[in-house]
Amino acid sequence: MHKNPLFVALDLPRLDAAEALARKVKNHVGGLKLGLEFFCAHGHHGVHEIAKVGLPIFLDLKLHDIPNTVAAAMQAIHVLEPAIVTVHAAGGRAMMEDAKAAAGEHCKVVAVTVLTSLDAGDLAGMGIAGSPHDQALRLADLAHSAGLDGIVCSGEEVAAVRRQWQGGFIVVPGLRLPDANGRALPLADQKRVVTPQEARHAGANVLVVGRPISRADDPVAAARAIEATL
Repeated sequence: MHKNPLFVALDLPRLDAAEALARKVKNHVGGLKLGLEFFCAHGHHGVHEIAKVGLPIFLDLKLHDIPNTVAAAMQAIHVLEPAIVTVHAAGGRAMMEDAKAAAGEHCKVVAVTVLTSLDAGDLAGMGIAGSPHDQALRLADLAHSAGLDGIVCSGEEVAAVRRQWQGGFIVVPGLRLPDANGRALPLADQKRVVTPQEARHAGANVLVVGRPISRADDPVAAARAIEATL
């Protein structure tokens, strides 16, 4: 689907800034990820404007509601022609089945398993037993059985998911650049992180990078540096 697996997250409050960033890095990324912040601020108009850059659009909306509502939401974004849309696997099998059935013909629907901001303690607080790794694999199985195209998981789970779902389309967010020792540097709100190279090597199809590019002094140089490692 994408020659370059790197998608830049345009989670910026101003539309003109997001569009400017997209145009700067367009030759060094494979697509543009628009998340909840962007969609709530700029809606359909904002997505249409970013689409003019000419790269695939990943709408990271993480839809999670009753099946009928999620299906209606998927139909409402047909006109935007997204390449990828996210739903929450925790919404259940029926919700995922209806989301896929309502999606556009060329749209990949992928299920978010366990947010990269969560660790085992957070899951325990929600009454979920086991590790984030175990939960991600359970939800990946559920998404597979529901007929989805793939999942979103942290880089730590990619290899295990790839073993059990060889044809799955795997998206990895929460990627961080390596430190001097080659390890990914976590941020306060991202607990389970790896480098883009590690995620790609493990079998990820799409690598989502936000702040290491969007907040870099030179976003083009940052995107090129990441691209060169893949």
